[in-house]
Amino acid sequence: MYGFRDSLRQRSREGMAIWGTCAGMIVVADRLTDRRPEPLRLMDIEVSRNAFGRQVDSFEADIEFEEIEGAPFHCVFIRAPVVNSVGESVKVLAALDDGRPIAVRQGGMLATSFHPELTDDSRIHELFARMVEQQG
Repeated sequence: MYGFRDSLRQRSREGMAIWGTCAGMIVVADRLTDRRPEPLRLMDIEVSRNAFGRQVDSFEADIEFEEIEGAPFHCVFIRAPVVNSVGESVKVLAALDDGRPIAVRQGGMLATSFHPELTDDSRIHELFARMVEQQG
């Protein structure tokens, strides 16, 4: 309705850094296992919505995370998506114990299936800020 889809696609092609968190991961994906919503097809990943179940199945976990230093990151998952597959140019930054990716990076794009903004830990935000500077 507001033309955001075309604008985001264009800005992505121009090199703007983009971070999709939770539902944002679904939006930036190339492919979904669900029929809706229509993704922007920006990142070479396939994503499943609500991969862990309903709201009552939300959970938290401490996860090792590439490209950030220090202790494992405390991840808050709320009706979270999960990455089923990644393309060759996509780097998995973090995964669950069963190997399913929950944080991925492709060039200047970052996608996380959890909510880092719900913690006091700013390390993933700092990673994204570095990505923005690199795109600059």
